[in-house]
Amino acid sequence: MDANFPVRHRKVSLETKGNKTDIVICSYEDHILVIATQIGAMGTILHARKEEGMSVEPTFSVSVIFGKRDEPMLIATARRLIDHISSYVPSKPLVLSLGLKDHSSETLKEIVAAVIENRLW
Repeated sequence: MDANFPVRHRKVSLETKGNKTDIVICSYEDHILVIATQIGAMGTILHARKEEGMSVEPTFSVSVIFGKRDEPMLIATARRLIDHISSYVPSKPLVLSLGLKDHSSETLKEIVAAVIENRLW
């Protein structure tokens, strides 16, 4: 981590199906930001949060803020990450940016695993 940067963050790079994938994880006071890119750009931006309610089972809200709205795997990726994050910090929502060449489930699973392995929550 760069001690001069005011936000706790971590950078990770990995190779997924022949594509270099750069991941940046930032932990702000009020939310978690994860950027995963293979194209050097933000791509689709999603917002995910845990819903407060009376239900025994947790429920989550995931919405596309910008980008591809017809990619259910991207929504499933945000859902999987917020499910994990909320078990540690229930009140922090997730902003997830996915700029990917490859939207396969294998690539998305590798990204989720890398984010969880390098988590800041």
